[in-house]
Amino acid sequence: MKLLYFAWLRTRIGVAGEDLPRPPEVCDVASLLAWLGTRGPGYAAALSDPALVRVAVNQVYARADHPVVDTDEVALFPPVTGG
Repeated sequence: MKLLYFAWLRTRIGVAGEDLPRPPEVCDVASLLAWLGTRGPGYAAALSDPALVRVAVNQVYARADHPVVDTDEVALFPPVTGG
């Protein structure tokens, strides 16, 4: 699974992206965020409030119950506002 991190998520996690094997317990966006939060203090800090994280799977906005598979590209970013 290819993971991409943007804005302050990238800063807190410390990398712009990574390729990781999908753990068996990760089946959807919610379980992916929960699993990522256990990977270390930077991940835990970045993902402490899932309401502040938007996710796109294969460049399409995805909800927490959206399934994820090994070949997906998953992007995590803060809410976007216009002005």
